[in-house]
Amino acid sequence: MNMTHYMGLLADNQPWNLIIFMAIPVIMAETIAITELGILFTRNMNGWMRKLNRICSIFVGLYFTGIFIYLMKTAFIPLTVNGEWKGWIDVVAVTFYLLGIVPLLGMALLDMGLIGKNKPEEQKLKMHAFFVGLFLVIAHVAMIFGMVDPSLGSHSGHDMMNMKM
Repeated sequence: MNMTHYMGLLADNQPWNLIIFMAIPVIMAETIAITELGILFTRNMNGWMRKLNRICSIFVGLYFTGIFIYLMKTAFIPLTVNGEWKGWIDVVAVTFYLLGIVPLLGMALLDMGLIGKNKPEEQKLKMHAFFVGLFLVIAHVAMIFGMVDPSLGSHSGHDMMNMKM
């Protein structure tokens, strides 16, 4: 079966690529989502859940920024310039994976006080929850399209080696 570049990245260099590109960001995001629910229910902005949430948010935002830069330089730009995409499904999978930078870096910047610093705590809590939800949607779109055979979305039923964006 044909694989998207997203799935190929995760399948290569086992288990390291899976850990670096999937496990660490997803475990951090799930930890943030779970602690976010606890914070929303208790409204305890100074407890251990908030501290863990903040540490994970800042860590994964900065960590994923490194992944984003690395994959833009080594994958996204070269695939585009060289016309090596395997069809629109491949483009959607990789693009949505990289779009994870928006909510992850947003949470980090919010928790570092670089954005929203003059907003009331309630508003920051809403922004943080929005970023969590946005990441979950973006990550699931990437995963779903990443698992699809990319030839299903090409005109010929085979790789579209000359697809340019």
